[in-house]
Amino acid sequence: MKRFAAILLLCLLLFNWFGYRILSGYYEQQADLALEQKLDNSEYDETQLIEIKVPLKLPYQNSRKEFERFDGEVEVDGIHYKYVKRAVYNDSLVLLCLPNEGKMKLQSAREDFFKLVNDLQHPSQNKKSDGNSGSVKNPIADYYTAHNNWLIPKLTALHYQFHVNNSSFYSTDFTVSPEQPPEA
Repeated sequence: MKRFAAILLLCLLLFNWFGYRILSGYYEQQADLALEQKLDNSEYDETQLIEIKVPLKLPYQNSRKEFERFDGEVEVDGIHYKYVKRAVYNDSLVLLCLPNEGKMKLQSAREDFFKLVNDLQHPSQNKKSDGNSGSVKNPIADYYTAHNNWLIPKLTALHYQFHVNNSSFYSTDFTVSPEQPPEA
């Protein structure tokens, strides 16, 4: 019975350390997938779209006014936006974005929960204030790897040198001949 209680308490401790972070990440991913499904089915309000223009400095770019469906996201001033459509027009990239309210609600709930658990909102008077009373930022939570399938071969493998040492390959059509040219 003691072993079972120890295992149960250890599992509870591990869930408190890592489980909430994993669970909130899972719910954020599910909210992103649900929003992406709605965007693919065009189930959104066109009046809520926000236009972002990014200058492009590309030579010989094709300009078109028609928008195409595009996936991606950006965070500006704490607000998460999901890309809906894009178009390249003249010298700028035009992105139409939709605020990702589900992700913002989940992140604010997660931050409020961690503030409550770590007692960051209401510090008691008994504790010493040493100036380091902030929460520890997890660097792994903010890092997102972009999987690119780029292949860059080694430059030494592309450098070939060929030498022809056999003189039988040389053309004799343009060599000096001792005879005179034919008369016309």
